[in-house]
Amino acid sequence: MGEALALDAAWLFAAFLILLVLAASGIAARRFVLERRGATVECGLRLPGGSWRLGVASYQGDEFCWYRVFGFSMRPVRAFSRRDLSVVSHREATTAEMTVLGAGRVVAECQVAGSGPVDLALAELALTGLLSWLEAAPPGSHLDAVI
Repeated sequence: MGEALALDAAWLFAAFLILLVLAASGIAARRFVLERRGATVECGLRLPGGSWRLGVASYQGDEFCWYRVFGFSMRPVRAFSRRDLSVVSHREATTAEMTVLGAGRVVAECQVAGSGPVDLALAELALTGLLSWLEAAPPGSHLDAVI
């Protein structure tokens, strides 16, 4: 009886380890595929009244797409149009924010037309890239929003 119980426990533990390795491999493969699409940065996201969520952001055409860091979906959780996204201000992350986001993050306080405020946490160089991407919109691309 004792040997059978030990054998069952060993099989359950082995199955758990296999599932854990498969899940980690799936998340790593997803991250690899997202990075192969080009221009990805680590980016935290906080919606009004919410807490920080860790993720990866990618520039795809005229959209800034945000994906959860732990997940299997290849669709972005949020996609911000270049036309609708604007950085209102930026500041260094507070000590409490650094425990969640990691050191060296800058919090960009953004405004999304039609949706309201959103905070993005990026490395300083990634924030420079975001600001450059926002300013590099093709000439006249904002005119149809006014008309």
